[in-house]
Amino acid sequence: MQSTQTSEGMEFFEAWFQGKAYQKHRHDMYAICLTTTGVLAVDYRGNTEISLPGQVVVLHPDEVHDGYAGAEMGFGYRQIYVEPALIFEAMQTICPYSCSLPFVRMPVVRNQKLSAAIISAFEDIHEPLMIDSLVVQLAEGLMEADPGCKHVPLPRHLDMAALKRACEYLDAQKTRVVHSSELEVVTGLSRYDLARQFRLVCGTSPYRYLLMRRLDLARRRLSAGQSLVEVAIETGFADQAHFSRMFKATFGMTPARYCALKNDGFTYLFR
Repeated sequence: MQSTQTSEGMEFFEAWFQGKAYQKHRHDMYAICLTTTGVLAVDYRGNTEISLPGQVVVLHPDEVHDGYAGAEMGFGYRQIYVEPALIFEAMQTICPYSCSLPFVRMPVVRNQKLSAAIISAFEDIHEPLMIDSLVVQLAEGLMEADPGCKHVPLPRHLDMAALKRACEYLDAQKTRVVHSSELEVVTGLSRYDLARQFRLVCGTSPYRYLLMRRLDLARRRLSAGQSLVEVAIETGFADQAHFSRMFKATFGMTPARYCALKNDGFTYLFR
């Protein structure tokens, strides 16, 4: 099983292997991998590293490594390749001082921020606002995993006026995908600074905030009797399958099930 998706400056790869998966090679991006099943083994910087389900492997750019099954059962994993320039740019909004790219000296770690970022990356559609938040999460996780990166307190300054403009803009754009550059113009903040401040104030990312507004609109349209296809198109989803998948992940039931319950007189309470 293998699947690959790409986005600007990033690549998302999911696979399952038995035996030798990769010969020795190197790449110019961070490779951040969450082991999902079995045992993953990597020869890296003179050592053999073993990763079990739930552990994260962080391979630094331009470091020679391979990859193979550490047990007969094989291994499954989800991996994100991300350009160092994206991590560095996001770090500039996190660090109040100049700092170098993180180097994770213990390549196999249990890091909640990195594992959560990978899990969410493979559950969500790769829309621009989601990618911005993902880069910030990865940067924070890498800095946390590098003992050379000192703990940096959260910035005290929050641009509340800019965040209010962001919310108002997203509230008004419930029928389509919003791009990062639009919010940069609306708020005057960089995409990564916005993603970080937005989460501090709103408890979620701009991407998730907009997704909820779109799904709330979708529920109203479904309650009014519109078809799934019509609702999917009107709320900016790629197709009915994409819409159904995101609806179920958010509300715990498919749109079809929601409509059936509504027709039976069931009232589903949402925040």
